[in-house]
Parts: sequence; C-alpha cells; structure tokens
Amino acid sequence: MSLFETLGTSWGVFLGITLIFMGGCAILAGQALATTWRPLWQVLPYGLLMGLGDRFLVFALFEGELLNPLGYGVDATILIGALALSYRLTRVRQMVNQYPWLYQRDGMLGWREIGGE
Repeated sequence: MSLFETLGTSWGVFLGITLIFMGGCAILAGQALATTWRPLWQVLPYGLLMGLGDRFLVFALFEGELLNPLGYGVDATILIGALALSYRLTRVRQMVNQYPWLYQRDGMLGWREIGGE
C-alpha cells in the first residue's frame, strides 16, 4: 500500500486538489486575514474548515475516502501551513509599507523598528 493510498487518495488528486487548488485558496485566505487585521490564531479554524472542504472534494469528485483521519490531518496541516505563511508574508509587507517611518524589513518573515537593534 502506497503513502497516498493510506491518505485515501492518489498522488495526482493530492497534487491537484490539495496542493494546487486548496493551497491557492489557503494562500488567498491568509492574505485576506492579514489584510483585514485579524489575529493569527484565526488561521487555525480556517485551515481546519478548508481541510474538511478538501476531503469532501476528493470524495465527491474522485471517489476518495471521506472519513480518513490521517488524510484529513495531512491535508489540514498543509493548508494551515500555507495560511500561516501567507498571513505572515502579508503582515510583514503591510507593516513595512504602511508604517515606513517606524519599521523596516528584517528578513523575509519579520520587521523591526528603525534604529532599533
């Protein structure tokens, strides 16, 4: 039994639905959360709900397993990671662009006060 069979899907479905389609949705949702100044913890419930949507699409369109806890866990974890990364990248860009007299970029995922150590 292969890894993807254990997850209740095939590699093509996992790549197309989970990584490309739902991953793109997760990136857009992370940007929307950051742009509207929502707190970071809201990434978690959105990612869990998107994981449910992902499992349903795999089930309804490609006859995958709907109630596969391992598959759901992997899908939700990947989507939460994409949400969190997108949220952080957007928040850094937002802080640096909106408050250029206070903050400067400190790497890809951070900012710091100007003149601060």
